Amino acid sequence: MVTTFKIAVLGAQGVGKSAIVRQFLYNEFSEEWADVCCRGLRSVHAYILVYDICCFDSFEYVKTIRQQILETRVIGTSDTPIIIVGNKRDLQKGRVIPRWNVSNLVKKTWKCGYIECSAKYNWHILLLFSELLKSVGCARCKHVHTAIRFQGALRRNRCTIM
Repeated sequence: MVTTFKIAVLGAQGVGKSAIVRQFLYNEFSEEWADVCCRGLRSVHAYILVYDICCFDSFEYVKTIRQQILETRVIGTSDTPIIIVGNKRDLQKGRVIPRWNVSNLVKKTWKCGYIECSAKYNWHILLLFSELLKSVGCARCKHVHTAIRFQGALRRNRCTIM
């Protein structure tokens, strides 16, 4: 039986959403981005909410998106995982909110996953998607490397990243 996962990657403009996905899928970094509008966000299996660790407003935007997700969830989807991602960790010196504060809020208060990464240098990108698979309950596919699982699924249109 084939399992299909729909994953929504959301965040403010310029935080690195496309760069994270591109780094994971193709192992490449590009500073160019394309504005993509997606439909069907209520029927996803997991949310990745990305903010720039050097931009306070982008974290505030993630707070707003998370609240909207919680308010508009379809009945029976209350356990749809949300992972908060602090991107641009390579720019650590420009951080605007201490990591501990964000991690504590996200993990303890929001009960969401939290990971910091750098799409530019491919830091923790595989970890992000590995944690995502765990959170959607993909226990039966642990023996296969995360990148192979996702990339194979995407090639066969079994996984949709929005």
